[in-house]
Amino acid sequence: MTFEDTLASWLPAQRWFSGRETNIRDLTITAETTLLAGDPELRHLIVSLTQDGRTSRYQVLVGVRAQLPKSFRQVAIGPTGDGRFAYDALHDHDLSRVLLANLAAERAVGQLRFRKDPAAVIDTGLNSIVLTAEQSNTSLIFGDAAILKVLRKLFTGCNPDLEVASALARRGSPHVAEPLGWIETTLDGEPLLLGLLSVFLPTASDGWSLAATSVRDLYAADLLQGGQRISPQQAGGDFAGEAYRLGVATAEVHADLAAEFGTGELAPQALGELAGQMTSRLEQACAEVQELRKHEEKVRAYYAAMAQVGRPLPVQRVHGDYHLGQVLRTPTGWVVLDFEGEPAVPLEQRRAAAPALRDVAGMLRSFDYVARHQLLGRPDAEELGPTADQWVQRSQEAFGAGYASAGGMDPQANEAVLRALMLDKAVYEVVYEARHRPTWLRIPLDSIADA
Repeated sequence: MTFEDTLASWLPAQRWFSGRETNIRDLTITAETTLLAGDPELRHLIVSLTQDGRTSRYQVLVGVRAQLPKSFRQVAIGPTGDGRFAYDALHDHDLSRVLLANLAAERAVGQLRFRKDPAAVIDTGLNSIVLTAEQSNTSLIFGDAAILKVLRKLFTGCNPDLEVASALARRGSPHVAEPLGWIETTLDGEPLLLGLLSVFLPTASDGWSLAATSVRDLYAADLLQGGQRISPQQAGGDFAGEAYRLGVATAEVHADLAAEFGTGELAPQALGELAGQMTSRLEQACAEVQELRKHEEKVRAYYAAMAQVGRPLPVQRVHGDYHLGQVLRTPTGWVVLDFEGEPAVPLEQRRAAAPALRDVAGMLRSFDYVARHQLLGRPDAEELGPTADQWVQRSQEAFGAGYASAGGMDPQANEAVLRALMLDKAVYEVVYEARHRPTWLRIPLDSIADA
């Protein structure tokens, strides 16, 4: 059994591996760099593999030891073929500090280049811990100073995460974690981002957790006043104020993106083409998820209404995958994360101008999700439905008001476009849930039914 075979067996069990349901074919190590020799040894690998006729590249940092300590057995990869044992090196403090040292010194090791911002100060003596919540990449927190996002599935070209975060930091935006450094290489003659080191915000809370706590407290209150359940604004932990401030921060980020990358317009004809693209995605989704078919004509009508708006629609660079899990609340305000965009979307589309309301639609859908997912499996779900409706509506309206107050397109004045974008997002969610979380499928389906 070769080490390539070992990797092919190990990869599908990793939460960041996107093809867990499909067999791996033709796995090869296309690039290998030794970052530290000895015992332990640190190897940097780029592996190529084929699934369903498509070739993908992944980054793996491999630790190698003659004897594998008990603490690393849960992240073991397997035998290397020379009597030693391989494991995921990102879980090893001694090896992760090698990455920090290389970034601080701006070293070039083989084909790998370690870069840092000229003003950055990187403490190379910090231990790291691996964030367990991340799905598509792996992030390491070094003390309370820095966070290193190690990209797993790789793509060549200008990475939007580094590009956009750097641009916002240059403009002095308070809504971005400043990049400190990055790891890159060149593949097939194009740049390839491997990792991004940013300022860590130790006192921040992610938006999903904050909103989920607000909803949970509201559901748990279960208080009756004159036979009526209390409203969200009467309960402790109301989220409307935070939603308003998040709307303001979103508009300010959009304004900085427009200033940095420029703006454009979709002519009325192009708006019809956009509606056509949405309709095509709807047809594909209906072919895969039969429950969606009964709503197809209604969704088509909303797309047609957008196509008939009859006026140009401004477009610009946007986040592209905007939801409550992509924002952090710090003591001074909201910070936006992960400008990489939707990983399944081609890079050219992720970097293309789009309606800013697409991000607004994504966040409004996220408010719906955070309220509805807590009702799944609850015996009192039907009773709590009106309460969920009130919380979602109040949070969505507050976010939209904040966004408009800070100069963003007024969601209420652009309802036809926003509604179509929200339904397009919900159709995407239907396919995602059907494939990955069938028990959550009713969330987007119910939303479409109620549209």
